[in-house]
Amino acid sequence: MVSAALLSLVAVGCLVAMGLLHRAKWPSRGPYTAVITWQALGLAWGVSTIGALLAFGLSSYQQGAAGGLLALATDIVTGRIVVAELAQGVEGVLHLVAVLLAVVLTLVLFYGLVSSFVQVVRVRRRHHDLLELVARDHPDVPGARVIEHPAAAAYCLPGVLRSQVVISEGALAVLDNRELAAVLAHEHAHLRERHDLVLLPFSSLKRAFPRVRLVRTYYETVALLIEMCADDQARRTSSPRELAMALLRFGAAGPAPVPAGAMAAVQEAEPEVMRRVNRLLRPDAELPYHAGAVIMGASAFLLASVTCLWHITI
Repeated sequence: MVSAALLSLVAVGCLVAMGLLHRAKWPSRGPYTAVITWQALGLAWGVSTIGALLAFGLSSYQQGAAGGLLALATDIVTGRIVVAELAQGVEGVLHLVAVLLAVVLTLVLFYGLVSSFVQVVRVRRRHHDLLELVARDHPDVPGARVIEHPAAAAYCLPGVLRSQVVISEGALAVLDNRELAAVLAHEHAHLRERHDLVLLPFSSLKRAFPRVRLVRTYYETVALLIEMCADDQARRTSSPRELAMALLRFGAAGPAPVPAGAMAAVQEAEPEVMRRVNRLLRPDAELPYHAGAVIMGASAFLLASVTCLWHITI
């Protein structure tokens, strides 16, 4: 029962930490560190919540969450216990409900991850095939395909074998050469860093809990941080002012359709775009190295602690 209480405390602490991180100012100064922190908190919350339910539901085994789960599976397979025997008395019913909730939560999270991945891969494959028919190379846009569309759009389609940066004729009409180079650098940063895989766990959570507004809010927060990461990569080779002007021109041109699974230069609402523009034009001091190291160390310690708590037998 001690392990169940500690895991519950960690799960609640992760939710509190997510709320604090969402409102904090420092993530824009160190978006890479912030994204890793979000990943650690999300993973720790899921593992600790499932572990707390299992540790409570299987407390009669006195082997903790991991050992109790293994012991229960062994007993069911060998026929030494049936599920009905777990629900003897009020305490037994509570234990059975806890185990069932842990199983349901695991399946929901797994479904969200797998279905999001399958859907994204399917949509990207169709869009890649479509681009083979309608997109063309352009001498002024090296490393990208151009589509004939009046809306200003620029996005990338990540993939294992086929990764493409796509830009529309409408975007070429509103961007000058330096702004275009900055946009292309931004999109190539997404492909190089595989930001789509970084965002996948959060999009799967949004898919698993579509009615939970808090999940959508945190997904949008992480998506904005990932765009800031790509902005930081782009301004290593391009002027921040040129990228900021390109974002403003995209915003002034109006929304453009972007296929599911793609990462666009501008896909957020206007306030988020303006945050990126202000960050590029008036950047704050970067997050100090020692502060980032402490945050990363705390994230690693959190995940290690949750793993250890799964094996506590008291």
